[in-house]
Amino acid sequence: MSVDDFSYDQFVLRNAGYIQPATQEKIRNTRLLIAGCGMGSSPAMCAARLGFEKFILVDGDTVDAHNLNRQFYEFADVGKPKVEALKGQILRINPQAEVEAVQAFLDAGNTEAIVGKADIVFDTIDFVDLPAILRLHGAARARGADVFTALNVGFGALVWYFPAGGPLGLSDILAPDLADANAAHGGAASYADVFARFIRRIAPYLDKEVVDHVGHVLHSMSEGKACPASQIAVGSFAVGAMALAMMHDALAGKPVPAAPRLVIHSFTNHATRIVDVSAPTP
Repeated sequence: MSVDDFSYDQFVLRNAGYIQPATQEKIRNTRLLIAGCGMGSSPAMCAARLGFEKFILVDGDTVDAHNLNRQFYEFADVGKPKVEALKGQILRINPQAEVEAVQAFLDAGNTEAIVGKADIVFDTIDFVDLPAILRLHGAARARGADVFTALNVGFGALVWYFPAGGPLGLSDILAPDLADANAAHGGAASYADVFARFIRRIAPYLDKEVVDHVGHVLHSMSEGKACPASQIAVGSFAVGAMALAMMHDALAGKPVPAAPRLVIHSFTNHATRIVDVSAPTP
């Protein structure tokens, strides 16, 4: 079949009954920025199948063999830019989709312009680049764009929703962790210092194996050792499913747990929790 044979109405036909026509039209016309196309490949695939047609993909990395256990790439993609490989995946699902692929890492020189094109931002930038994450959230907040951010946490996932115009941004929530880490390290806190403090705040709601593993990784990183965090397909796929369900509800005008609350699902315990990270840790 050719591109001319593609019918959007036929494509989303089986969405009917769960997605109302007005919401489906919003989905179709919303421009979605995927910032970080590693774990971001999961929500990108889910978004494409849900009916999103306008994408901006941003990542400066290439596909590696060790990505294949959890990211939506194939062996033939190894060595290719992630944005180009993911663009190809989206276009194989919907050949009429508008996909802009930006092979670059977000930095002070490009973030504002890229975010300025988006209606919704999905943040899955590697958490090791905390300045880039905070710039992304700051630019989205200034533009008035919703932000969804997520973490793969073992046999589970964590998703955070920062609505446009909401009372708190990511910088507000991480401020206590950043201040404490800077105080402990003479104003030179690293990503590992800040993230370790945040993880301690939500540790009671995470699976013990996640807390233990992340703690080991962060300790190694604080000593300057390379120690990539383990991630599996279950967590990555859960990120896509959870985030797109929340994104649908936001576009449909339904209530969605928003920052400072976040949603954590564990397949180990078969439990979903809504956690207020501004509340005292139990």
